[in-house]
This record gives sequence, structure tokens and C-alpha cells, in this order.
Amino acid sequence: SLNCVDWSLLTPASREMLALAEQVKGRFQGDPSFEYNLAEINAEAAASLIQSGKEPVMKEEARLTATIELIDRAVGIVPRGAFVKTPLGTVHENRHFEGLSLVEAKKLSSYFHFTDPVNLKNKTLLEKADLDPSTDFLDSLEHDNPRGSWSIQLEKAGTVVVLRSLLWLGLTFYHVPMTKQFGYVYFGTGEKNLDLPFML
Repeated sequence: SLNCVDWSLLTPASREMLALAEQVKGRFQGDPSFEYNLAEINAEAAASLIQSGKEPVMKEEARLTATIELIDRAVGIVPRGAFVKTPLGTVHENRHFEGLSLVEAKKLSSYFHFTDPVNLKNKTLLEKADLDPSTDFLDSLEHDNPRGSWSIQLEKAGTVVVLRSLLWLGLTFYHVPMTKQFGYVYFGTGEKNLDLPFML
């Protein structure tokens, strides 16, 4: 939206857009038609684009689309049990999910990335033996790299659990234990915190 009244959907991000967005550094300009010159940012990436017959520029609208996708993939999370996987492989919202207990809600292992699993495929059969295939089909936050990239806090006298990402500063996830209420929101600059390994 340009005026906060009229809204339109962003187009889905392609692999090329995601790769280019990771090359662009700095804050957003606020103008969807602004073009980033990739030759000034990364000469190698610009040269490969020129060889493939494409212009070495990226519009801010495309960068925004790709950045939203990158944030959702990296730090979009759900509580354990909020979604179930059927034997046929489809994923559905768990209608029987009544929230995590307060003890479970304070553990990183009780939260999963809501995207295709990567680390789960690398686990041994012995590690997978304790997992429930209907609820433990996503990657847990406890194995995120670098370790310590999540901050867990209790708010409102322990009635709300809040997780904050230190990798994408501005991402806040909340869950009210013993209820179905959870969600996340991002209010940040759209820049990944590349200094995180030096801050831990």
C-alpha cells in the first residue's frame, strides 16, 4: 500500500528474486519503483545477470516481496501440536489443539518453523524414535544456528509467552498458554542481523 487505504497483494517471490534480495544491503527507500543497481552492490552477481541477458537491477517492490518470503522461511513459527500431518502427507490445523502448558511454552523445543523441514531429514533413526510423526514433522527452534538466536520472555505475569528473533530484529511471536491464541508480527527494517554471531 502507498496510502494505507488501498491494498494490493504482492506477487510470489521467485528463486532468482530471493537470491538477489540477499545481495542487496541497506534500508528500504519507501518507493516501490526505486531500482537498486546490482553492479554497485555485487559485481559478480551483476555480471552473471548480464551474461544471462537480464538487467542488473532490482526494484524495491521485488526486494520487499523476497524479504517477506525470507523472513517467513527463517522465523515464521508455530507451537508444537498446532498443526498435524495426516498419513497421506497433508498438513491441517489441529482442531484439538488447546495450547501449550506454561512449562512447555517456556521451552524452545515446543516451537517449530512453519516451513519445509531441513534439519529433520538429517536426524538419525534413533533421534527420530521419540518423535510423533503426526506433530513432530517440522524443524524445532532448539536446533537453530547460531544457538541463542531466540529470546523467550514471559509477559503479563506469566500469562503470555513472547519469543523474539535476534536474527531478524523486529520479529515477535506470542502464545497464550492453555489457549489456541498464537501468532507473530514483524516490525523491523527488513535487514538481517549479520552481526549476531559476534553478539552472542
